[in-house]
Amino acid sequence: MNRITLSRALLAAALGVTVVATGHVFPSAQIIASAHAATASKLGDLAPFRAIVVDTSTLVNKGNLAGAKTRIKDLETSWDEAEPSLKPRSAADWHVVDKAIDRALSALRAGTPDAAECKQSLADLLKEIDRVSGKA
Repeated sequence: MNRITLSRALLAAALGVTVVATGHVFPSAQIIASAHAATASKLGDLAPFRAIVVDTSTLVNKGNLAGAKTRIKDLETSWDEAEPSLKPRSAADWHVVDKAIDRALSALRAGTPDAAECKQSLADLLKEIDRVSGKA
């Protein structure tokens, strides 16, 4: 290992990166994990809620608005049950997602639901869940 390569390797080690023989610098696993944690949702893991929205969207896309209305009830129930643990973590994020849920519920529970409006409200809800989860 020549002197320049050794200097780079020592500097990289101090900075928490890995240098391969070609001189390319790659973040260490620890830095990657820290970056991921920094972008994780303040609300915690929203994947179970997101899965219900995806299921509901699939039903709407198949034209099964009645089934979608039933499935989104699962979201409403689980979201309400989780409120005491979620809301204190980030009230602002909780309210944004809650409002998006309310819009999707309203669209699906309309007297005569409009499929396009249901699709849009669910897409908006997914976007908000992803945004507060650090995925958007």
